[in-house]
Amino acid sequence: MDLQLKGKTAFISGSTQGIGFAIAKQLLQEGATVTINGRSQQKVDESVAKLNQQVPGAKAAGIAADFSKAAEVDQLIARLGAVDILVNNAGIFEPKPFTEITDAEWLRFFEVNVLSGVRMSRALFPKMLEKNWGRIIFISSESSILIPEEMIHYGTTKTAQLSISRGLAELTKGTGVTVNSVLPGPTRSEGVEEFIKQIGASKNITEQEVEADFFKTMRPSSLIQRFAGVDEIANLVTYVASPLSAATNGAALRADGGLVRSII
Repeated sequence: MDLQLKGKTAFISGSTQGIGFAIAKQLLQEGATVTINGRSQQKVDESVAKLNQQVPGAKAAGIAADFSKAAEVDQLIARLGAVDILVNNAGIFEPKPFTEITDAEWLRFFEVNVLSGVRMSRALFPKMLEKNWGRIIFISSESSILIPEEMIHYGTTKTAQLSISRGLAELTKGTGVTVNSVLPGPTRSEGVEEFIKQIGASKNITEQEVEADFFKTMRPSSLIQRFAGVDEIANLVTYVASPLSAATNGAALRADGGLVRSII
């Protein structure tokens, strides 16, 4: 299927690895020009080179910026210019008991997970409206609905993303601009891979046993009973970024493996 993305320009925050990198690769394969982002210029350069190698003829570029620092985000926006597709993917997570989460950590999570998308959308949304075409996609999480007891601060920021996304969508009435959220379930990104390895090492069990135990004890409502692959999440995001998704606006779209027990 031709997703009609040839000639479109995209920016994906937090995209040197994991879900963001997978989205970048698929958009490039569909003919879009993509700018990726990470905190370190070296990591950005390595990831750009990797994308250009994996997708012959790809038009990939990168800009380094730390989304916990407003000044660096402002510099990124100044360099970036207008884009057709904005994917707000930058985010952090960390399991931690609620009583041990400090005010500083709450603010850090809000800065990276929430304000990253706010700042990018505030800069690019008006230009999309002026052009009468654009896509803004927030990468939220199933944790926005099922707040995890071990990461309440993370879940709270992911819920906030849904509110921002829906609110922005209300401002697109009668235009060719859409704003949506995608809610991945537990996904086997590099960060999760490391998390699994650490648990396996601490309990002296295999990674397969860690995964099985995770879904049995912590995410028992999952229908697929496994971690999703990053490409499986990118499949949905790439479609939502395309002109073919014009009738999908203001939606929270789940790619959670059926974890959330809801029919809508």
